[in-house]
Amino acid sequence: MATAPGRGRGRPRSFDRATALEKALMAFWEHGYEATSVADLTRVMDIGAPSLYAAFGDKRSLFEEVVAEYGSRYGSFTDRALAEEPTARAAVERALRQAAVEYTLPGRPHGCLVVHAATNCSTPEVEQFLRDRRNANIAAFESRIRADVAAGVLPADTDAAALARHTGAMIQGMSQQARDGASRAELEALVEIALSVWPRS
Repeated sequence: MATAPGRGRGRPRSFDRATALEKALMAFWEHGYEATSVADLTRVMDIGAPSLYAAFGDKRSLFEEVVAEYGSRYGSFTDRALAEEPTARAAVERALRQAAVEYTLPGRPHGCLVVHAATNCSTPEVEQFLRDRRNANIAAFESRIRADVAAGVLPADTDAAALARHTGAMIQGMSQQARDGASRAELEALVEIALSVWPRS
């Protein structure tokens, strides 16, 4: 049987790598790492398995690239808040308000990929990879809070570690509630309550 013109046997289909990566990102964001199979990925990315492996490596390597892409495109609002706001409290307020917006935008999965992608995951390395990223966010908040304590912006007896972990719990909880159907307005209503626990200088 003759091969169709232009589709030589074994010749990989050309594809746009950035587009394929975005499709993989959406699949992992929606379904998590464990529930997204290589077959699912090749279907949504519209490429064959050999092309996937050649371009991205194995599933775990692809996922790590997806998480990096997610962090730069969708999850960078916390880093920007910490870098740009004058105080830790202002940075936390901005991050929480932005989370309410980002986690409920229409047209894409709700919540945070880094929070939800390891749900029911049986791959310890992937669980640890995501845990490290979440803990790094909490550490960044703690560092900023400690700086404000040292500068006298916050009282000397402020429990920086607990306050940072409270912020992490709020962000992670807002992510889960967005997955469960909470609206932007409902999440925004939590921000003032979350900020009420902050000590005043």
